[in-house]
Amino acid sequence: MKKLIYSAVAGAVMAMTSVTGANAAENARLKMGSTFPGGLVQLGTLGKELEANINAMAGDRIKVKFYEPGALVPALELFDAVKSGAVDAGWSAPGYWQGKEPAVTLFTTVPFGPSAGEYLGWMYYGGGEEMMQELYARHNIHTMVCGIIAPEASGWFRKPIDSVADLKGLKMRFFGLGAKVMQKLGVDTQLLAAADIYPALERGTIDATEFSMPAIDLKLGFYQIAKHYYFPGWHQQSTLLEMMINMDKWNAMDAQQQKIITTACRANVATGLAEGEALQAKALKELVGHGVTLHKWSDEDLAVFEEKWNEVAAEQAAKNEDFARIWKSMQDYREEYKLWKNYGFLK
Repeated sequence: MKKLIYSAVAGAVMAMTSVTGANAAENARLKMGSTFPGGLVQLGTLGKELEANINAMAGDRIKVKFYEPGALVPALELFDAVKSGAVDAGWSAPGYWQGKEPAVTLFTTVPFGPSAGEYLGWMYYGGGEEMMQELYARHNIHTMVCGIIAPEASGWFRKPIDSVADLKGLKMRFFGLGAKVMQKLGVDTQLLAAADIYPALERGTIDATEFSMPAIDLKLGFYQIAKHYYFPGWHQQSTLLEMMINMDKWNAMDAQQQKIITTACRANVATGLAEGEALQAKALKELVGHGVTLHKWSDEDLAVFEEKWNEVAAEQAAKNEDFARIWKSMQDYREEYKLWKNYGFLK
């Protein structure tokens, strides 16, 4: 009898252990590091929104926890941390990783590039996102488009810029492919994370900066140091954001869990687009109230920026096979899109 009871108890314990193990395997837990502070308008708040939406939809099947920049790893080390599995997931923008894969910057923003609708059309239905995922898979990362924001401003300057010739010799924070354009115009560019820009501007480590759209730049307080704000953001007419997930973590999820995350990212794209458009006019009015002067580049200046961008694009394509392939895909899509753009939209 004792042996029988012992066997029954042992069997029950084994069964419970088996169930517990199965549940543990089924429930995904993702620590998500971020490149952007969670309180930063759109760039950070969309990451927090993603966290809340996934957790609400998934119940106990997926739990995502958003971590501030530096809480897990420094903001600009997030890619390598997700690649190694030291961090499960990351909230960021692909352009930060052009040092790892030069072509990925095409999946964030492109100088003189597409507006949001055209960009998303290429990403979702023109092969863009698939090519993006292909590049990241080489680094043991699954990624997806998870947000988009409105056009950015072109930069903050202490003094008016009368022509592009005045840019020569400036030290300026600049992002992505646009930085390579500015370098051709004699600008010493640096890539700084959001939290590092204001102190650098205040100390004079940099003379000028660009970062994002008016609502975000307002939050970061650049107007307290520089009073001349330039438009349009020729270098970032729309900006894509991403959610990266360690490939081993992603592959361990079932189809339902993966679909929940993918759907949450699609919802985040819609939220980011609508919210971004709604915020900017109020932010511009507030900035003017702080004594900021709004400027628009002349047609002549924009022509110079575009000329230098075309040089950069050709050089990048010549140096990198992936860049050339992806750039051609985008250009082919945009060429076909022109027919619809010319007939379907007001000039």
